Amino acid sequence: MLLPGFFSFAIGIIIIAFIVWLFGKSVKILFKFVLNSIIGYVFLLIFNFFGSIFGLTLQINLINAFIAGVFGIPGIVVLLALKYIFKIVI
Repeated sequence: MLLPGFFSFAIGIIIIAFIVWLFGKSVKILFKFVLNSIIGYVFLLIFNFFGSIFGLTLQINLINAFIAGVFGIPGIVVLLALKYIFKIVI
């Protein structure tokens, strides 16, 4: 059984990887993007697991995973602020 949102997440990474490759950027930038997205995805899974106890969850998608991967815990806090304070769902 795949984790929720994994298929769309994987397709999103493949599409963005293809776009970056298409424009001829270096492999290092592509690798860093993919690695940060995967780390963000794992952060969001862990957060949703423990956050569901308190009723706090975030949608798992490519944008949220990348924000969480690049900015870490402060990125998750910003996503929570956008969702629960400003009522903006990314």
